Amino acid sequence: MGFFPTQRESSKRPEVMKSEVSVVNYGAEAALSGNAQDEADMARMGKRQETRRNFGLVTMLALTSTMMCTWETTFPFFETSFLNGGPVTMLYGYIFSFLGSLATCASIAEMASMYPTSGGQYHWVAVISPPRYSKFCSWLTGWVSIIGWQAATALGTYLGGTIIQALLVLNHPEYKAKRWHGTLLLYAVLSLTLLVNTVLSRVLPALEGLILILHFVGFFAILIPLVHLAPTSPASYVFGNFTNLSGYGSDGLSWFIGLVPSATLFIGYDGAWHMAEECHHAAVNVPRSMIFTMFLNGAAGFAMYIVILFSIGNAEEVFKKPTGWAFVEIFNSGTMSKAGATAMTSILIALYICAAFGFMAAASRQTWAFARDNGLPLSRYLCRTHPTYKIPLYAIGFTTVINSLLALINIGSNVAFTAVLSLVVAGYFSSYLISIFLVILRRLRKLPLEPGPWNLGRFGLPVNIFAFFYTLLVLILSFFPPSTPVTAQTMNWSVVVYSAVLIFGIIFYFTYGHKHYQGPLVNRPLTQ
Repeated sequence: MGFFPTQRESSKRPEVMKSEVSVVNYGAEAALSGNAQDEADMARMGKRQETRRNFGLVTMLALTSTMMCTWETTFPFFETSFLNGGPVTMLYGYIFSFLGSLATCASIAEMASMYPTSGGQYHWVAVISPPRYSKFCSWLTGWVSIIGWQAATALGTYLGGTIIQALLVLNHPEYKAKRWHGTLLLYAVLSLTLLVNTVLSRVLPALEGLILILHFVGFFAILIPLVHLAPTSPASYVFGNFTNLSGYGSDGLSWFIGLVPSATLFIGYDGAWHMAEECHHAAVNVPRSMIFTMFLNGAAGFAMYIVILFSIGNAEEVFKKPTGWAFVEIFNSGTMSKAGATAMTSILIALYICAAFGFMAAASRQTWAFARDNGLPLSRYLCRTHPTYKIPLYAIGFTTVINSLLALINIGSNVAFTAVLSLVVAGYFSSYLISIFLVILRRLRKLPLEPGPWNLGRFGLPVNIFAFFYTLLVLILSFFPPSTPVTAQTMNWSVVVYSAVLIFGIIFYFTYGHKHYQGPLVNRPLTQ
């Protein structure tokens, strides 16, 4: 056992909710290009192959790398880290966040190798939870995961749309940016994302390969001009300066709050798990793509943080943000050219839009899988796949509608919309926390945990424990305001929004959902 594939016997694997599942819809198995291992996994989990397996290792790596968008999102997200400790928080907090995220990713990847299903965490939780709590824990995991993925899709379209406004302000100072302008631009990005995920769905894997090239070419296209043209900060400042500008009286607390943006940079790797039923040899290629993505994006993100700190120049002027984004000012002052700043920002905009393609794909598959198991309202419609395209068309439409409605909030209040976007961290990390806790519990009790072909071996328990405490820490910190004193504009409303959505979900479950959701359903005979 270890980090490399090993031979397994699927008959020894625990069955999926065998004693509690409902059996529905036996039917002819569609020939949708799965290999023998994929077919064995689907049969073992009692799932019928309904989507086409178009992804391989490289294209899945492309999907997760461009969806995580790590080095690209260092630019809009670095501000909170900089205010909460400056360079020390940015660099050393990034390293800590990378290690914690790597442990979390490895824990999730091991689960994905055991159960390569689009359901992801909620399916896994259903299998290993104590039987008495299995149904509720599984449903709750699916609910918070869907919250995170829907909010992440909204974040991708928001960045792609609103940063276009920053370029308008930069090049046309007379332009007065309005929130409804940004919402319309968001709708334009959302429309393109919908087109790619439906009409162009068959070429999405090839498209993701091209986007991966842009992901790395764009990295150097931004790094080189900044290194060559921008004013250079001294190394002592970049690697040793700690400046608490957040207003928090405790430097230690300020440093920890500055971790949250770095942790956010590593969100999205489990999108591969939710695309597992569209990937060849998913039990190996899905976890591999997740781990490879962490190392590739982790290195690129760290390098870009260093470049930002070396080229930031006068931080006071940068954070005046006449365009609304500090990084646009870094580009403009660094290159001393509006054309250069526009070109560099345009690269980021293109990559944010491309990231939204992957977020919608993963979010819709998560929704589709949960609806397939009757976990959502309107499940009978959301679980359907298109007979020709072999995609969850209704779930894609649902994701589009949710994002369209969320975008309307931005017209009324940017603060309220930002609070919704903050559900990304809370939703993702809640699902990680539940899943990893149950793995730890199972390992401590010496209960059976048959490994998949990609596994952590004897390192599983310590990695899981580190991942659990890191995830818990970030989840708690994500509810803190980024600075003090706290006003209605600077308040972190995510705790309010998250609590409201969670309470609504629990009320739904106990009044309606528990009657229909029984855990992962079987729609073909389970292998024995």
